[in-house]
Amino acid sequence: MHLTDAGARELRSPHARLPRYAVVALTAAALFGLLLLLIDGGWAPLAHLDTGWSSGLHDFARRHTAWTAALQTLTTLGSPVVMRTLLGLAAGWLWMIGARTLAGWTAAQALVGWLVEWAAKAAVDRPRPHFPDPVAVAAGPAFPSGHAMAVAVTSAALAALVWPQAARSGRIAACSLAALATLAIGFTRIALGVHWPSDVVGGWFLAAAVLGTTTVAVELWHPGALARDVRRVNWRTRPRVQRVLASAVPFPELPHQGEFDARSLDDQ
Repeated sequence: MHLTDAGARELRSPHARLPRYAVVALTAAALFGLLLLLIDGGWAPLAHLDTGWSSGLHDFARRHTAWTAALQTLTTLGSPVVMRTLLGLAAGWLWMIGARTLAGWTAAQALVGWLVEWAAKAAVDRPRPHFPDPVAVAAGPAFPSGHAMAVAVTSAALAALVWPQAARSGRIAACSLAALATLAIGFTRIALGVHWPSDVVGGWFLAAAVLGTTTVAVELWHPGALARDVRRVNWRTRPRVQRVLASAVPFPELPHQGEFDARSLDDQ
């Protein structure tokens, strides 16, 4: 998901992208509900997948201590506290430069995501995997995975903030990093034996539902404000980016600034 661009179509119709965001939210919520029904009903193929993946990866982690230490470090970096802190810092910066609606949208991802995760865990109350010799422990219910959900929300939100400011290569890099981070943290939760695979997938579905729903809510509450804030961020940041790039890339065929000014004065 990326935020609305600053094109003429969005200026004429502030609600132009609302159907897209609504479809994302509804589809993700429906998939989350379907997954929950399958878990609650004890669907055999899903139960077999959960048990097989969790047992196999945990056994590998138990026999390879260096691998396990790397997983534990990675999962700590992707913890909900770290992810929400990143969103809070991004929201604070956006607020300082005057992109108040975009700042609120960013902060809402952290707050709404946390509330929805807490409510879902309390409602489902699914037990976590249990092993006689665990390599890691975690408290609370299993479904959905808080790590998986927090990383998915944060990665998607930050990629959406970068999208309008970046060229095609930058967009590809941002989306690739977001996807890699989401997959990597989700994998660590399964490999460390603290979540079933369906917990992680459920966290991803719920993250998409939160992103879509909050975006629709903001657009309905303040139509076109996200697009205006995107342009404001672009206006505030692009000159600095251009100055950095200009200082890093020499142009020997051009005169220095002082020489250029002197020649201009001589011509006059």
